Amino acid sequence: MNPSDHPAHDPRGPFDRLVSFDTVAERIASVPIDGSPADMRHAYAWLMRGDALGTPIPVGRPARIGQVQGWAIPPGPNAETAADVDIRVVWLHGGGYVFGSPETHWRPVATFAAAVGETVFMPRYRLAPEALWPAQLDDALDVCRAVLDRGLRLALVGDSSGGHLTLGTVLQLARENRPATVAAVFSPNADRTGLSDTREPNSETDAMNNAEDDRRCASISTGPTDLPDDDVTISPLVDDLSLLPPMHVEVGGTEVLLGEAQLLAKRGQAAGAEVSLHVEPDAFHMWQLWSPWLPQADASLQRAAEFVTSHLG
Repeated sequence: MNPSDHPAHDPRGPFDRLVSFDTVAERIASVPIDGSPADMRHAYAWLMRGDALGTPIPVGRPARIGQVQGWAIPPGPNAETAADVDIRVVWLHGGGYVFGSPETHWRPVATFAAAVGETVFMPRYRLAPEALWPAQLDDALDVCRAVLDRGLRLALVGDSSGGHLTLGTVLQLARENRPATVAAVFSPNADRTGLSDTREPNSETDAMNNAEDDRRCASISTGPTDLPDDDVTISPLVDDLSLLPPMHVEVGGTEVLLGEAQLLAKRGQAAGAEVSLHVEPDAFHMWQLWSPWLPQADASLQRAAEFVTSHLG
């Protein structure tokens, strides 16, 4: 598919052609995400959008589910956006709970919406340091409970910290005996207890993430807290994974979070949950965000969408 024909095409993006992992890695290296939280947000927006922070999303519309505002993206550029009360697919964006937004994630979500054939809602959940953990979990639960209150099936999707948020949310919903129907996570940040053996070694190979930056975002998002690393809301990998809904996991073979994604699948399966795992050999953290220019991004989103639709009905 030519990027200009893709549902997530926008001429203001950083690329106008199909690209390779190496080309994306060069762009990532040219836009460091550092400084204050405000600086990080601005840099991340520039990295992902190729434009200034605050540029409107060219598809979809503002929406609200529960008490949380966000953005609803339909399954195609000419498709009708579902009414808020009918939306049953929710995507929780990544960014370490410090940066990221519907504006930075609309392209992969547009690709995913087209693949699942449904409108997808991205909550504009609260960010740190203005709102510390578990404010983000509270917002995600508010959205998901509202979907379930309407008698709808729920599909929950998340990338990176949004994958962490997806895990915490579906596990809590299961404890409330109101389980999600299906979930998909991309490079989930799942553990702070040191179970994974790839955080430090893969800091040298992951173009998008490293252990030091990951720790800094974690520190900003929690602030001073009494929660230990083995608290299940901090490290869902050590929670009761038998509570997981059917879940698909995507992770890159070169990335910092490879180990915990593999452990998530292994432990989930051992606990009796249906968990499928795909490891993309040459991929770095959050490669899905580079849809529609990176073919492997579209392929990853398609795999997850097929898993979601096979369970969502």
